[in-house]
Amino acid sequence: MITTYIGIGSNLSDPVKQVKQAIAAIKSIDKCQLIVCSSLYCSQPMGPQDQPDYINAVVALQTQLSPLALLDTLQLLEKLAGRVRKGERWGARILDLDILLYGNEVIKSERLIVPHYGMKEREFVLLPLAEIAPDLTLPSGEKVQWLANNLADKYLKKLPTTVDASG
Repeated sequence: MITTYIGIGSNLSDPVKQVKQAIAAIKSIDKCQLIVCSSLYCSQPMGPQDQPDYINAVVALQTQLSPLALLDTLQLLEKLAGRVRKGERWGARILDLDILLYGNEVIKSERLIVPHYGMKEREFVLLPLAEIAPDLTLPSGEKVQWLANNLADKYLKKLPTTVDASG
């Protein structure tokens, strides 16, 4: 089993509900076991600002799936949630599921880049990741907690709602 971290985001169609449903769906993936889920966070969109704020979370899971099999499964969950891939970068979306880390592997293929290419600059990834894995070290040798502590002060708000990662 390999520990992997998945970033979750939504800013359409009741984003809190979408993120919670995605976490429930991730729990049910065959050959995977959800370990822990971060709090939910509210963040401003990265791209065009004429879209709603995002709700984000990060989950850790143990998996027996290969990186591409996991990617296929996550993309199926996005599709089942109603996501339509338009090729638009940083646009509004019902659900976005990203493999942030897959063990300590570095993967660069046409379909998948791990560690996720922008994770070190994104507070909506680093802060939830540091919450659930404060001692985690990236394949580059950088400590997640150090990266999170050294982010520029941006708009990110932890929501009071909780997510049950058990069961």
